[in-house]
Amino acid sequence: MSEQQDTYVVGDEQDLYEKRKKVFSKSVSGRFNNLRVLSVWLLLGLYYGLPWLSWNGQQAVLFDLPARKFHLFGLTFFPQDFIFLTLLLIIAAMALFFFTTVAGRLWCGYACPQTVWTEVFIWMERLAEGDRNKQLKLDKQPWNFEKIRKRLFKHTLWIVFALFTGYTFVGYFTPITELTDKILTLSTGPWETFWVLFYSFATWGNAGMLREQVCIYMCPYARFQSSMFDKDTLIIAYDEERGEDRGPRKKDMPKEEYEAKGLGDCIDCLQCVHVCPTGIDIRDGLQYECIACAACIDACDEVMDKMGYEPGLIRYTTENRDNGKEVKLIRGKTIGYGAVLLLMSLIFVLAVWLRTPLELDIIKDRNRLYLTTAEGFIENIYNLRIVNKDQAEHTFTIEITGHSELVYQGPKTVTVAAGAAMTVPVRVSIDPFNLTGTTEKLTVRMQSVDDESIAINQSTNFIGPVKRR
Repeated sequence: MSEQQDTYVVGDEQDLYEKRKKVFSKSVSGRFNNLRVLSVWLLLGLYYGLPWLSWNGQQAVLFDLPARKFHLFGLTFFPQDFIFLTLLLIIAAMALFFFTTVAGRLWCGYACPQTVWTEVFIWMERLAEGDRNKQLKLDKQPWNFEKIRKRLFKHTLWIVFALFTGYTFVGYFTPITELTDKILTLSTGPWETFWVLFYSFATWGNAGMLREQVCIYMCPYARFQSSMFDKDTLIIAYDEERGEDRGPRKKDMPKEEYEAKGLGDCIDCLQCVHVCPTGIDIRDGLQYECIACAACIDACDEVMDKMGYEPGLIRYTTENRDNGKEVKLIRGKTIGYGAVLLLMSLIFVLAVWLRTPLELDIIKDRNRLYLTTAEGFIENIYNLRIVNKDQAEHTFTIEITGHSELVYQGPKTVTVAAGAAMTVPVRVSIDPFNLTGTTEKLTVRMQSVDDESIAINQSTNFIGPVKRR
């Protein structure tokens, strides 16, 4: 082994993993921050408000897992309607792909739950500990009464808000008013208690403690987003040609003077770094850690305004625009994703619009293929499982056709409550001399008495004995 190789082997040990450097983001104001705040209020308003919204006398959005019913603004879905969930997931994926191709990480910066809840937790942290400089000072000082008091106040705010978040989450699966009464009387069930605490802990951990680590290490979206980016995708970028070389200067220094020193418009104030929630320097170029929240744009524009320079040193742009080329909104990717998104959305809307709020399953008696009655008739027994998916009670007529000589034994009408299921046993008999084969095709028709548009036809087989020659 050579001397150089020996030196390499016995050299200093290096850590395989870089220790996390806690990010203390500075508060910022500006048009993009205003949009982000508006988005946070709207999304959190929806999340916390929907369980309290009533529709036709019941909770508008309720996923009743024990009853296997999912109520959504007057519509009741059952596990058999899983196709609708599949369509929704496809639509959500296509919408994410489409908007990412056009506008970059718009979802990450303004609508992702991790971003939204982290923003709220950061606001509470600033309320308890102050802005960035005060947080840095507090973090470095030894544990004393002031530090304990502020940290305790911060985590109290976090935990209360996290518990309210977990309570609201469970309110989508247990009626929120019922859940509230149970919590006030300390009578929640084991699963309700578990999920309130688990979701609260997840909120506190992700939004309060992990924060940018979720975006950088845990979220898969940052890893595969590059496959949807192209040279016309909207990104946040630093104008290197205008900003370099960086360097401080007096506020009133003329442009000609600092340009003569080889300086650009960037005064290297690091405000774009201090406001970044993931702690990156956008001046190093496009990075997967960037969530496109545009905080650096607001911070830089504020500095440019104070210096008397043109805004836009950091801005939303595209690679083609920076290279002086035409930006194409309509291109292969946007057409493909947009077409699939539009098609799947139309299919979903039509499927829900044309959906019949009535389901009928015909279950033939499995004990015997057929029976022979005392009169010599061949009899088949069926169980009709009727599901009323409507929000109102309906009375349905039952009619079985398919053979001119069949004899039906069973109720002529049945009444099924809203969102309920009922199993009705019926018997059908046919004279064996009128059977043309071992099986006959029958049709069961059910129709609502009070609404003729609610009707369904279902086919089944009538089985008889094998005729001998």
